Amino acid sequence: MAPVGVGPLVKRWRGHRRLSQLDLANVAGVSPKHLSFVETGRSRPSPELLLTLARHLEVPLRERNDLLLAAGYAPRFDETELGSPTMAPVRDTLAVLLDRHDPYPGVLLDRCWNVVMANKAASLLAGLIPAELAGPPINLFRASLHPDGLAAHTRNFDDWALYLLDQLRRLVNVTADPALAELEREVLAYPTVVGSIADRRGRTDAPSALVLSCELTVEGRDLSLLTTLTTFGSPLDITLDELMIELFYPTDDATASALAELTGL
Repeated sequence: MAPVGVGPLVKRWRGHRRLSQLDLANVAGVSPKHLSFVETGRSRPSPELLLTLARHLEVPLRERNDLLLAAGYAPRFDETELGSPTMAPVRDTLAVLLDRHDPYPGVLLDRCWNVVMANKAASLLAGLIPAELAGPPINLFRASLHPDGLAAHTRNFDDWALYLLDQLRRLVNVTADPALAELEREVLAYPTVVGSIADRRGRTDAPSALVLSCELTVEGRDLSLLTTLTTFGSPLDITLDELMIELFYPTDDATASALAELTGL
């Protein structure tokens, strides 16, 4: 692809966030005229202004580096491999967190929801996924929505699929990542998803539960799990900015007992 100047990049992100030049200029503390000059290429923004605009536009750290590079500046945010010595304290902490969550499933996900780390209970669920969906890495959207994946074991698939599709749409909106947009197009074409969307048309029933649970059947046992998503606070590294932890919890005693038996923990 041909390189894109910093002005069009800023304009693209502003349009993606549905902000006018006046709105962005006001919150960023610059004049609309100066912002217009930046977007048209008549003015080269300072790195500080670019980072201010990126912060108000909620641009992810990876794409903030792209803005800086497009303007001729050095990137400000490192991308450290999770397996590097520098990341050892973070890696050890994540491993302890996931291991201590057993016998309940827990996974570490990257920006595209590929599984980076998993505990024993999550590996048990991964065993339900056929080899063609198992990666590496396992992508949670593919594994959960594909008809040959966890969809075949999900009793409330229509509701759970809607939740996952909402999460994927949010990620596409937040990151503007072409890879995530392509993943969204892929899963929307799955017959399970097409059927689920069709089944939901015209429904007006409101949810009665406080939290949507994932209802699975594993080795003849019915499991009911709710999920939490956790991200790192104030990350300054791209890797940490894009990681999240998903922990599943039983919604009833039967599920807790079944997970303990299935994992042997």
